Amino acid sequence: MKGFILLALAVFAALQTVESACSPCRTMKWVNCDGAPCTCQITLDDSNRPAIDCEKLVSKCFLMKAEMYRRKMGQDVRINIGGKPHEDAIMDNDGIYNPDCENDGKFKAKQCNNTDECWCVNSAGVRRTDKGDKNMNCSKLLNGGSQKLDLNKIVVYYVDEERPTITMQYLTGGIIAVIVVVVLVVVLGLLALVSAQFKVKMPKSPA
Repeated sequence: MKGFILLALAVFAALQTVESACSPCRTMKWVNCDGAPCTCQITLDDSNRPAIDCEKLVSKCFLMKAEMYRRKMGQDVRINIGGKPHEDAIMDNDGIYNPDCENDGKFKAKQCNNTDECWCVNSAGVRRTDKGDKNMNCSKLLNGGSQKLDLNKIVVYYVDEERPTITMQYLTGGIIAVIVVVVLVVVLGLLALVSAQFKVKMPKSPA
């Protein structure tokens, strides 16, 4: 009986050693790793904690969703990095949103951010179409290209395999307003000039 107790204690101690040996995730500090065998999970919301492989980079969709959850909990950790690699590149100016992710961590082709307004995204989660309603059809998720980078001050850019289909329709109102203001300024300037010349040419009445 005594030998059995000692064996049980030894097994328990070994399990505790295994648990304590569960090292932190090397690729993502928000991930919790514990248990025996060691399992690493990332918290996307109160009931969604998928397991991830800490030997690989965590998918951007999971990262964005985890960040939105941390914002909700008052833990804002977003780092804003400006600039773009080429003058024709499209900046992601829509800001962070709460994405819908596939089970493998990929972005779903259509995103709505829990609203009635939806849009299509590429594999990096960047909007590539105009915004529409929930009936909007996003037939496929376009993949971005890849390029080897030196591991020094990394900024990641994504290039779609097809051109975005974003139009200027949301800027039309602002452009028209600017044109109207410019035309009014020109007209008022011409009127002022004509009025000044007319006063100069007008004969003075004798005193």
